[in-house]
Amino acid sequence: MPTSALPTLPPLLDLAGTVVFALSGALVAAQLRQTFVTMCFFALVTGVGGGSVRDLLIGAPVFWVRDPWVAPVCLAVALIAWFTPRRWWEGALLDWADAVGLATYAVLGTAKALAYGITPVPAMMMGVISGCVGGVIRDVLAGRPSIIMRPELYVTAAALAASICTAGTILEWPHHLVWPTAALAGFVLRGLAIARGLALPAYRAG
Repeated sequence: MPTSALPTLPPLLDLAGTVVFALSGALVAAQLRQTFVTMCFFALVTGVGGGSVRDLLIGAPVFWVRDPWVAPVCLAVALIAWFTPRRWWEGALLDWADAVGLATYAVLGTAKALAYGITPVPAMMMGVISGCVGGVIRDVLAGRPSIIMRPELYVTAAALAASICTAGTILEWPHHLVWPTAALAGFVLRGLAIARGLALPAYRAG
């Protein structure tokens, strides 16, 4: 599909998803008491990781390489986190910031994949990748168990948001209704998992 024919995603919404994920990366570096350079690296890699993988898979220009605002904004997030008192980011802030990023990016990733002519099921997978990969990269770099290996719902929340986005797009419902609804559904499910420990049953052999 020619680039000129592609529906455009709201730049501020895309940037907002990047900011929230960048914040989650910066907070992990803060919890590990790393240097400012490491915090910047965590913010950037977490903020753009999922979207970069998505763009490479669907054959799109990698978004943050072309957008002059993404990298500076990620670095600005790291700077803000660096000067934020520790008591502000202790506790569950990291999980909730990650939940917002997960839901937002799952929707944006799905919408972009559909805009590039990807069929519905692979487009949903692109949404899940967009929402989850940044957090996975962050956890691997931090040397801690990946968030997708924890028992509570995570990938499932991204899949829910991506599914609603895909269904609404197929039904040609207005984007300004479908996208927020899909993101809210994914966030609520992830929020319930954080607050109440919701989880899928684990595999049991025999």
